[in-house]
Amino acid sequence: MSADGQVQTCIRPAHRNTKDGGRVPAAATTPSPDHVRLLVKVARMYHERGIRQPEIAARLSMSQPRISRLLKEAVARGVVRTVVVPPEGVHAELEDALVERFGLRDAVVVEVEGAGFDVIPALAAATATYLDATLTGGDVIGISSWSATLLESVNVMRAKTSSVAQEVVQIIGGSGSPEVQLHATRLTSRLAELTGARPVFAPSAALVGSRELRDLLSREPAMADAMKAWSRLTLALLGIGTLEPSPLLRRSGNAITPEDQARLEELGAVGDVCARYFDSAGNPVDAPFNDRLIGIEPDLLRTVERRIGVAGGINKAAAIRGAVRGKWINILITDVEVARELLAD
Repeated sequence: MSADGQVQTCIRPAHRNTKDGGRVPAAATTPSPDHVRLLVKVARMYHERGIRQPEIAARLSMSQPRISRLLKEAVARGVVRTVVVPPEGVHAELEDALVERFGLRDAVVVEVEGAGFDVIPALAAATATYLDATLTGGDVIGISSWSATLLESVNVMRAKTSSVAQEVVQIIGGSGSPEVQLHATRLTSRLAELTGARPVFAPSAALVGSRELRDLLSREPAMADAMKAWSRLTLALLGIGTLEPSPLLRRSGNAITPEDQARLEELGAVGDVCARYFDSAGNPVDAPFNDRLIGIEPDLLRTVERRIGVAGGINKAAAIRGAVRGKWINILITDVEVARELLAD
């Protein structure tokens, strides 16, 4: 087995159908023993000894097209099988299981290292790598304003050499107390800079004092411009929160009150995406402050083609489970402990 997780090619004897569940070869006819020996010889020369097809043809006094046909036949008959061996720290089976269990579009599972098992550095690195690989051009990216993990992801992300996005749009009010306002602004502006996009800010608090104030602020030109952009989103970068506000959100002035938190617990809420709270099945809950929120509506969010949820830590397992069950996200980036917890349910 390869220590670094390389693709391995195995050479096996050809075999026929069996009534006890043996593998059925792709080729319809049964080859002669001499032909099977030739298949194995050519396959071993090419796959195990690394001899190029022209040299194999010369050694065996055959044409190169015939060598190519024999190699293809070796695969069809099961003489050659390709096996992918993940290296240590890569959890492809967990990722596949998450996709299958929750109907996700994709999943990334990371190892967490270091003192205190802080999940943010590993999640941030994985998110930056994922975006680097999957942003190919023309995207309109929506982004949560108050996620420490997303902020760190942007901090470690490499700049693209050409524009891969049209706009980066705040999808929840990005204004807050002055000491942390810079975080939300930097998250949006830096991602726009890295991707060659135009930043679109939502210049309002996420949670305002009344429904009337929300309606008034929503008509302001800059805020209306951001809200109009929400219908153009092709990708959303989302943090997943618990009922307990994160330190960044609490310092921003956009956190819910202890009274609201108690009411959410009574309603069965387990977490939120963009301050839209949901229960363990992922169903939205009728939070007492919903009509005071300035942020993307759940139904509109679910129309976004790629919704990437970035969250980890076992304390967030219930919130993450609700987010995937309710289709708030369809791509999950999380840590191995949470992945196992989700699959154990």
